[in-house]
Amino acid sequence: MEQFLDLYGFASVILHAAELVARTVLLGSVVFWTLLAVPEGRLMPPGDTDRLHAIARRTAIIAGIASLISTLALGLLGFAALEATLDISAGALLGADFVIFTGLDLLAMLALLALALPRGVPGPGRRWGLAGAALLVLLAVTFGSHAIARVEGRSMLLAATALHQAGAAFWLGGLPCLVAALRLTPASARIVGQRYSRLAAGGVGLILLGSAGFWFGFIGSVEAVYGTAYGSMAASKLVMMVLLLVLGAMNYRLLHRIAPSPEGVLRLRRFIEAEMAIGIAVLAVAASLTSVPPAMDLPDDRVTWAEITERFTPEWPRLTSPDHADLAIPALQAQLDAEWQQRQAAQRPQAFTPGEGLLPPRNATDIAWSEYNHHWAGVMVLLVGLAALLDATGRVPLARHWPLVFLGLAAFLLVRSDPEAWPLGDIGLLDSLRDPEVVQHKIAALLVVVFALSEWSVRLGLLRGRVRFVFPVAMLAGGVLLLAHTHAISNIKEAQLIELSHLPLAILSVVAGCARWTELRGPPELARIGRPLWPACLIGIGILLLLYREA
Repeated sequence: MEQFLDLYGFASVILHAAELVARTVLLGSVVFWTLLAVPEGRLMPPGDTDRLHAIARRTAIIAGIASLISTLALGLLGFAALEATLDISAGALLGADFVIFTGLDLLAMLALLALALPRGVPGPGRRWGLAGAALLVLLAVTFGSHAIARVEGRSMLLAATALHQAGAAFWLGGLPCLVAALRLTPASARIVGQRYSRLAAGGVGLILLGSAGFWFGFIGSVEAVYGTAYGSMAASKLVMMVLLLVLGAMNYRLLHRIAPSPEGVLRLRRFIEAEMAIGIAVLAVAASLTSVPPAMDLPDDRVTWAEITERFTPEWPRLTSPDHADLAIPALQAQLDAEWQQRQAAQRPQAFTPGEGLLPPRNATDIAWSEYNHHWAGVMVLLVGLAALLDATGRVPLARHWPLVFLGLAAFLLVRSDPEAWPLGDIGLLDSLRDPEVVQHKIAALLVVVFALSEWSVRLGLLRGRVRFVFPVAMLAGGVLLLAHTHAISNIKEAQLIELSHLPLAILSVVAGCARWTELRGPPELARIGRPLWPACLIGIGILLLLYREA
């Protein structure tokens, strides 16, 4: 149970991100089906009409099943955490608000799935039923959100939450249906695309209205944007929203101002695929926001602009490693274990909060160790980016082996990322996996190995087909993983300064994954843009890692 609680925060954020993605697609597919497929299907040939309804129905069913599983898993996880930390019976916990709203959410999803299962074009009654069940899902999620716990401005924040999630459904949730519908005949695909662009524009408006409510209820000032984790993560969402709006503007131009053609439809599909990838990253940030206190609740522990400029003033990278024996944790681990046992024996915690507890002890040598790791990782990523640019020219045959540099990075991360744990420290591998940060480091190293080997094989022509997409998917996964993480709340200022350095890395990783995906998928004119873009993102990541500081 202790290990479960150690990993609870990280697992809850990951599950919440999966739930947000699944639910957004579920609601979006219902919007697509009821507001677009039914009325616009009358203007299409019968074959296209049947395919359009089949697309919406299939997407709704798949997303509904995924929503059921993720919502149930998240509810059970929270229930288990409360039962493990509160001296209350499981029966008494069944009356908790989050349990009630989770149950209502699951019932609404089951009703929606039951209405989606029958084949054929839904009649008016079935359409109203689908819309009503989707509305119940939205209401259950809204009243089960963090807004309900606010004392001041609760009504505004509940409305903002509902608007935000409805807007995401109208804009991002229907994209899987849209990208599949573009395989219809060009005329039908254009009709669907033009109609969807109007729905998406309405979704953008709903998101902006919801964001205004979040600004006044959760953030409140410019200083809170850069001074708190909540504010900086909200700003990261805004940056990615701008990227989504740029892609949406390109889609609008292709749909409304350019004559339909197979090449235009192909470009449109690539833009939508990039929208979907960035949309997942945006929802991952939204999930991670639940692990930090709103900026309005931290009026005194904010990072100042002077502290930010002092921390991020460039200095020469640290390329020599301190001695492992001088680190703080090996010297103090036994003392910390004894103190923890005393606290556990004294009393049980009143409740479990993701990110709670004391940060590990750190001294100047620990900081030097971490900076050394980041700086050498930056050197290797920078080399990869430069070699990939050379490889793109086709004039340097040796440069095609650039993925092998990533194997060195993976080994470096495995050995050096957690010096208190295996293989350098006294903590065994299994015991170290109780720490969410260690888990994330191990996952990152594994991702690096997988995409390095697969991409190298692709470069040598040994592997073809879908394996080509392992590298861009791994970059996207790495960016999303960096965005969807828990936050230690014991040293808020230090956590925020580290957060400010990691968020740009995550955004660049997501953009790089989208660019490499587009290069592989084509068409040629977009591949030419993507080919230098993703190495440039890797170079940017390398430079940011070289500039990383913790003091």
